[in-house]
Amino acid sequence: MNIWDWSYVWEALPYLYRGALVTVQATLLSFAIALVLGLIVALIRQSPNRYLCTFMAEIVEFIRSTPALLQVFFAYFVGPQFGIVIPAWTVGIGVLGIHYAAYCSEVYRSGIENVDGGQWEACTALNLSRLRTWRAIILPQAIPPIVPALGNYFVGLFKETPILAAIAILEMLQQAKNFGGNHYRYIEAITMAGFFYLVFSLAASAIVQAVSFWLNRRYHLQ
Repeated sequence: MNIWDWSYVWEALPYLYRGALVTVQATLLSFAIALVLGLIVALIRQSPNRYLCTFMAEIVEFIRSTPALLQVFFAYFVGPQFGIVIPAWTVGIGVLGIHYAAYCSEVYRSGIENVDGGQWEACTALNLSRLRTWRAIILPQAIPPIVPALGNYFVGLFKETPILAAIAILEMLQQAKNFGGNHYRYIEAITMAGFFYLVFSLAASAIVQAVSFWLNRRYHLQ
């Protein structure tokens, strides 16, 4: 038996294409949630209310300390026992987004705390509103340096989408597995899936580097 058969590659491509669309959509939507929610959490943790900050910090630690797969199982399988029935796609996107929002919030927080304290004093002296201080002074300095770290989580999220197969979402790796099971031939489909993961990860890394370079030049941080 041949180790590699190109005819199986061509047969597997429709499976991989359908799975790749789901994988990319899940990655982009989940990461969009993670970026927005992570920033909101980071801003809340800058609140002068000590109790609110502590409460939010505990939530972040709880989410980071439990596996994303467990969170997906809990939302999808345990939720209905309490009358909370959510479609699989919504559960998958929402849980991955919230899970990575916890990590992104820490990245945002490190960038915010790295801004020189004198910037706050200058904004106060100029009588700038808190909203304008955040929007025009603090965030433009805090975000560009942390883009590479956020990019790492973007790539990590992409590689973690196979957990969606646990709730019957046919992402790319599951489609490759299904093809292998239907044809009793796994090597071509699994190898092609791995190749796509590699190409996407390298492309995403290059895009993150380009965005980081552009932001640093725009805000004169280099």
